[in-house]
Amino acid sequence: MNSTRREFLRNTGVAAAAGMAAALAPGRVLGANEKVRLGVIGVGNRGGQLIDAVGKHQDMEIAALCDVYQPFLDQWREKLGGTPRTYRDFREMLDQPDIDAVLIATPDHWHALQTVMACDAGKDVYIEKPLSLTIHEGRRMVEAARRNNRVAQVGVQRRSGRQYAELAEKLQNGLIGKITFARSYRITNMWPNGLGRGVDGPPPADLDWDLWLGPSPERPYRDTIAPYKFRWWKAYSSQLANWGVHFIDVIRWVLNDNAPLLTTALGGKFAVDDDRDIPDTMEVAWQMPSGALMGFGQYEASGVDAMRRGYVEFRGTNGALYVDDRGYEIVPERGGQFQDTAPRMEPVTEKSAEGDLTTAHLRNFLDCVKSRALPNADIETGHRSTTFSHLGNIALATRSVVEWDAAAERAVNNDAANAMLHYEYRKPWTLG
Repeated sequence: MNSTRREFLRNTGVAAAAGMAAALAPGRVLGANEKVRLGVIGVGNRGGQLIDAVGKHQDMEIAALCDVYQPFLDQWREKLGGTPRTYRDFREMLDQPDIDAVLIATPDHWHALQTVMACDAGKDVYIEKPLSLTIHEGRRMVEAARRNNRVAQVGVQRRSGRQYAELAEKLQNGLIGKITFARSYRITNMWPNGLGRGVDGPPPADLDWDLWLGPSPERPYRDTIAPYKFRWWKAYSSQLANWGVHFIDVIRWVLNDNAPLLTTALGGKFAVDDDRDIPDTMEVAWQMPSGALMGFGQYEASGVDAMRRGYVEFRGTNGALYVDDRGYEIVPERGGQFQDTAPRMEPVTEKSAEGDLTTAHLRNFLDCVKSRALPNADIETGHRSTTFSHLGNIALATRSVVEWDAAAERAVNNDAANAMLHYEYRKPWTLG
C-alpha cells in the first residue's frame, strides 16, 4: 500500500468511511484505449499550462473550454484548431453528457462551487491548488466527491514525483534521524510598487465581471484584481495558499501529520506600496503532533534565497536535507556545542531525473479516471494541506495562537478564528 493510500485511510475520521471504501464509480464507461474527454474551466494563466500538459497525453482530449474572459477563449480555441466548444458559463459546460472530467483553474474563490457542481453532474475533477478559499469549503468539496464517487485530484503535483515519494518513505524511516523542524518559503521582490494602484471603473467589455465575482462580495472592477492579480487580495486568494500549499504538502507528507496542534503567524505590509491587502512579509509556524515544528516564510520585498540550497529543508538529529525539483542534498550532523568525533552519516547529493511534474500529475489523474482508483493527491489530501495555509492566514488575522481540533475542524476556544472558517456567499450562490 503506497503512502498516499495509507494517508487517505488515516484521514477518514471526519467523513463517512463506508462510502470511501467503495470503488469510485465511473460516469461514462471508458475502454482502455478510449480518449478521456475534458472540459477546462478557466483557460488563462494556469489553465493554459494545463492545456499544454494535456497535449502530451494521447488518450485525453480537450472537448470544451470555459472562461468569463472572451479573449482567452478565442486564443485557446484557435490554438486547438477550432475544435473545442466554448462557454462563458461553466454550468452550461457541466450539462454536456459527453464530457468525462473537468480541469478547474479558475480564481480560488470559485473552486468550491465548481468542484461540487461538477461532482454532482457526474464529472471527475482535477482542481488546481489551492483547493479552497476556506476550510468549510474544503470539507464540502470532499463530501461532494465522496457522495458522487468521483475521482478528484488536487494540483499539488509533487505527489506524483518519484523523488518526493521515495524521500518521504526514507525520511519517515529515519534517513536523517528524528526530524524536529522543517521549513520552506516563497520569495520574490515586488518592491516598490508591486501590483500598482488601480482605480475602480467599468470592466472590459469582453469580461463578464459579475460571473468573475461569483460568490464573493459585490465590488467594482479594478485592474489590480483581474486578471490574475487576485492572488494578492484575501477575498479571492493568498500567497500562503497559492504557493505555500505546494511545500506545506511535501512537509506534511514527510512528517506524516494530518493537521497541526497549534498555528501562529506574524507579518504585515511593510514595504510594498500597492493595492494588496495581504502581507508582503510573513512568517508562519505550526506545531505538529509528530513532535516537530514546521515553518513557512513569505518574502515579497526581498528576493534573495532564504536558505543555502533547495526550497524545502528538513532538520534531523543526524543531518539536514535540502530538496527541490532538481534533486536533494544531505549535510551530515557533527553535533553542536559538544562536537562528535565523526559525522553522524555520510553526505549525499542526488540529482532528479524527473520530467515535468504537472504532466506526471495529469497522467495519474487520467489513469485514475479509467481505473477508478484514488489519485496521488486525492481531494482529502489536498484539503488537509490547504487547511494548514488557511490556519496560517487565520492566525495572522486574529493575532492569536490557533489551537486546532482536527476531528471537528474548529479552533478551540477561539470565536474569532472560527468566524473565519467560511464567509457568506453573494446571492444567489450557495454551497450548502
